[in-house]
Amino acid sequence: MKKRLLTLLCAVAIGGATLLISCTSSDGIMTKKKGVYTVDTTTLSQEVKGFNGPTPLLITIAKDKIVKVEALENSETPGFFQRMKDGGMLERWNGKTVDEALAAQVDAVAGATYSSNAVIENVRLGLTYYKEHK
Repeated sequence: MKKRLLTLLCAVAIGGATLLISCTSSDGIMTKKKGVYTVDTTTLSQEVKGFNGPTPLLITIAKDKIVKVEALENSETPGFFQRMKDGGMLERWNGKTVDEALAAQVDAVAGATYSSNAVIENVRLGLTYYKEHK
């Protein structure tokens, strides 16, 4: 996916002088605050489906290590998605470097295979995006 940036030229008047600065707005997929990146896979993974539809994630990364993977609102069957969460699927990448996480062979949780596979693919897409755009 191509990175889309909106750059504006802003003029600021300071004591009779005009200062021109550029203001940049990102595409909304990845944000950075105090050195911590957050990747929202909602638009990255529209084609990645669990059993009932997309399963977007929020991936938090600090110092090139995964801090947390969180599920965003989705249409998965709650019982099956909960089984996947209870199986520790979302924590499997925590503490790994981005490269380690991308190389990891993560198994799906039995009984929640579609949801698990969608989460695995979402993590891959999100981390790949992070590496390409940080």
